[in-house]
Amino acid sequence: MRRTILILVLLVSLFPPWNLNAMAQGSSSFNPEPEAGSIVCPPGVYSTVPDDCLPLGPSQYLTDLAAEKVPYPIIPLPAYSPDPSLVSVPYLYFKLTQPKAVLYLYPTLAKAMANQKSTMPLGPGEVIISYTQRVENSSGVFYQMRDGHWVRGDDGGRLAMHQPFQGLLFSSTPHNSFGWVLGDVPSYSYPGINTPPTGNNYHRYNIVQIYKTQSAGGLTWYLIGPDEWLDSRQVGRVDPRTAPPMGVNTDRWIEVNLDQQTLSVYQDDKLIFATLVSTGIDTLWTRPGIFQIYQKKDAETMSGYTAADRSDYYYIEDVPWTMYFDEKRALHGAFWHDRFGYQNSHGCVNIPDGDAHWLYNWAKVGDTVYVYDPSGKTPTDPALFGSGAP
Repeated sequence: MRRTILILVLLVSLFPPWNLNAMAQGSSSFNPEPEAGSIVCPPGVYSTVPDDCLPLGPSQYLTDLAAEKVPYPIIPLPAYSPDPSLVSVPYLYFKLTQPKAVLYLYPTLAKAMANQKSTMPLGPGEVIISYTQRVENSSGVFYQMRDGHWVRGDDGGRLAMHQPFQGLLFSSTPHNSFGWVLGDVPSYSYPGINTPPTGNNYHRYNIVQIYKTQSAGGLTWYLIGPDEWLDSRQVGRVDPRTAPPMGVNTDRWIEVNLDQQTLSVYQDDKLIFATLVSTGIDTLWTRPGIFQIYQKKDAETMSGYTAADRSDYYYIEDVPWTMYFDEKRALHGAFWHDRFGYQNSHGCVNIPDGDAHWLYNWAKVGDTVYVYDPSGKTPTDPALFGSGAP
């Protein structure tokens, strides 16, 4: 018995418990784990293949996005909306709506009610007057203009204001291009009209960021997110600058892109505001060049025509937030249409009312207006441009 106990004591002293456990498990804690092949890298962007892991799976996807200059997660634009109260215009408008109708001006309400022949006609054409009061009685509907004259409402009516769109203010200059969608359009998985759609649909005035431009099928396409492309014709694009364009020698300027129909505002070499606009139609182009704002008017009456038969005659009262920069051409609000992002003027730069109001508050007489067309489609021959028309 004593011999058996002595043998057990000797065994315990020779083999400590931790060593016995290791032996029982068939391995030693000092031996490294045998190699079982390369491991996958943690999720991340790898510009070169690491020595100790393989950048597969999520890492490969993130690296592919980085090669397309698409950040993950998507970084929102450093932007915010202007004050919505800026949209309000302090005028009421009557518009002539019947084709070829003429609006006659009467010195008194009584003469308007009697429908006595007036020698002061406006039209035919696009005629919009600003009125201070509306009277409806057994003789019809009548509007008093701000200058005191009266008009009959037989061939027109009150103009409804419909401009919910406002541009963007910026706390810093975005790192990539961005823009507004101009219509209701789908996006595609690859650049090309015949590629699979993503199932995402975009609507007018939706904001998108632009990370890459690529040509396919005779069209230019914008990468707006991971594996998501839009036809460039459906986007009004802004390419932020970090320095003034050639010829602009100031740190405050307004930039009008005739190709993209956008307006951008810079201060201290930083983008602070951007929106969509409507510039001159063909033959009535907005002239490219570098100009200065020479006059500001809260409201302006604009009228004229270019056709010999006066078929394009227009008369519009109290055009708000007007800033003249190139003879008769001006930056101004345009309450009478909602075609921003497309050419639609006689040479002026039409701006949504709220954005024109913001710009009017910011701009000073003498500020630079830089107008350019990166596509080269707008002619530059001075002989093709007269004094301009609103």
